[in-house]
Amino acid sequence: MITDGHGRTINYLRLAVTDRCNLRCTYCMPESGLDWTPRSELITTPEMLRICTLLIKMGIDKIRITGGEPFVRKDLLPFLHALSVISGLQELTITTNGLLTAPFIPELKKMGIRSVNLSLDSLDQDRFIAITRRDGLAQVLGTLDALLANGIAVKINAVVMEERNIEDIIPLAELTQSLPVSVRFIEEMPFNGTMQNVSLAWNSQRILSHLKERFPTLKKAVDESHATALNYDIPGHKGRVGLIPAYTRSFCGSCNRLRITPTGTLRTCLYEAGQLNLKDRIREGYTDEMLARLVRNAVMKKPLDGWAAERGLIANNLAHQSMATIGG
Repeated sequence: MITDGHGRTINYLRLAVTDRCNLRCTYCMPESGLDWTPRSELITTPEMLRICTLLIKMGIDKIRITGGEPFVRKDLLPFLHALSVISGLQELTITTNGLLTAPFIPELKKMGIRSVNLSLDSLDQDRFIAITRRDGLAQVLGTLDALLANGIAVKINAVVMEERNIEDIIPLAELTQSLPVSVRFIEEMPFNGTMQNVSLAWNSQRILSHLKERFPTLKKAVDESHATALNYDIPGHKGRVGLIPAYTRSFCGSCNRLRITPTGTLRTCLYEAGQLNLKDRIREGYTDEMLARLVRNAVMKKPLDGWAAERGLIANNLAHQSMATIGG
């Protein structure tokens, strides 16, 4: 097992397979997009499989595939097939914006993917376009229907932004009345690819108060260990709602996660820059034993929480990146 310097066992990897995306969400990147990473610098499928195989041998048993948008990567399905059969991997999940996902859902089900996180910040056509800078709400809702029809559990991720989608909090929560989905409201984070600060006027506590005004019988559910979401049940509803305090970071103390960026950099915390590039070490000829030693050394330096990690960024004059370059 991989253990960090604070005694936490690390068993969860979030792997970003690309920095490219077919949306331009305001909380993730500038309107004109980003300077995309040259393909020669992106991690290749054989490199991803080698890293994942090594980490699974070291104790990682859950992997979430993120981006960018994972489905813009042309070789995603063959990679997922190869990854899904690695011995020791117990759970494989995906986070997607849903625009390109629907045709692949039967294949995802066949390979054992039982849960998908679907990004959906608004149910209103105009607000969806204003947030994503693209017209794709119908495709996302179609993906939601197809996932549920195929028996794949869905967690809807909605970033709450002042003056952008506050009107959507209640309509999104009301989806849980008739649909067996988990709707999670996420605090906005400073990963928009610009130097602009975010407003935390709508933190998790304010979102919760807003939900209680509409659903006064809302009650706290039991959360799984290492959960990032604080989950709540609404009596009579098929689904549940959750709050992810991503900026206030109240869940950091039990963190069991690693991240690998599209360029192969290992990040032990969302809020730190990452010092170890596994892709580069592979291309330099490092053996698995050498890579494992580097990983263990990096994990031992994992910050206690996101606040400690962010202080390190500030001390080194490093700015927050776009979420697409880190991995959502």
